Formats: sequence, structure tokens, C-alpha cells
Amino acid sequence: MYQVKVNNKYDFEIEADNQSLKINNEVVALDSFPLNGNTAHVLYQNKSYTTELVELNKEEKTATVKVNGSLYTVSIKDQFDQLLKQLGMDNLAANKIQQVMAPMPGLVLNVLASEGDEVKKGDSLLVLEAMKMENMIKSPTDGVIKKIAVKQGDKVEKNELLVSFS
Repeated sequence: MYQVKVNNKYDFEIEADNQSLKINNEVVALDSFPLNGNTAHVLYQNKSYTTELVELNKEEKTATVKVNGSLYTVSIKDQFDQLLKQLGMDNLAANKIQQVMAPMPGLVLNVLASEGDEVKKGDSLLVLEAMKMENMIKSPTDGVIKKIAVKQGDKVEKNELLVSFS
């Protein structure tokens, strides 16, 4: 079973298998025909809908879906998310990451950020050369850089501190 929230407003429980689809414990009959890539045509209660998957974030289990031109934000929780919540472990991933460590030994080729910079998740922080390959080290979180512990030309070992956030 999946718990689905649409636009942070509407909650649904969805169960699906090869034979049926249940929404809030009611069997729903719909007909779906894929058009191309992320677009499908859906018939539900004698009405026609054109649906398109605009964006999918598997890590955060969210999607943006366009239905007949209107955008909807959808978040999905599966049975594992529900179990983690029951065990009180649902917010462990939300803990703010405070440091970036070297994923491997290497040579710092370039430092792209500065102390005090405000960065977003995925922003490039530095370039680390390892085994003759250049590896872009990106920010794992949104935050402000408190300290950059390395400079260009430094040799680092695996798990050595590279950047810390405030």
C-alpha cells in the first residue's frame, strides 16, 4: 500500500496489483494508454485525461504530474517509509549533513567554493583527482560553508575532512 499526498493537501491510500487498483479501499476502473515517453491518455468515469510525468525525484519520492494542463505535486510513501515512521526512524535522513569527507585518496585540483558561500544541494565544491580521473565533489545539502579544510594542491586520504557547514 502507498500513501499519496497531492499538493500537500489531499491524502490517498493506493493499492495496486496486476488485476485491480484501489484508492481509499474502493476499486477504481480506469483505462490507460501510453502515448510517448512520459505521456499517457487515461479514461476514468467516461472522462478523458492527458497525463504527463513532468519531473520525478526518486530520492525524495516526489513527482510533478501534469493532468490536462494543470500541474500537481505528488509525494509517495511506501510500506518501508510507513514502517520507519512507526519505529520513530522517519526523520533520520533529515538530519543536516555537517561535513563533506574525501570519498577516496587523491589530489585537490581546484577549490570552487569559498568559506561563507551559501550553496545548494548539488553545487560543485571542489575537484579531486584520483587514479588519473577528475571527480567533482558536490554539496550533499543546502547550507553555508563554515570551513574549507583543503586547498589546491593538497593530497588527501579517504575520509579526510574537505568541507564543513555551519
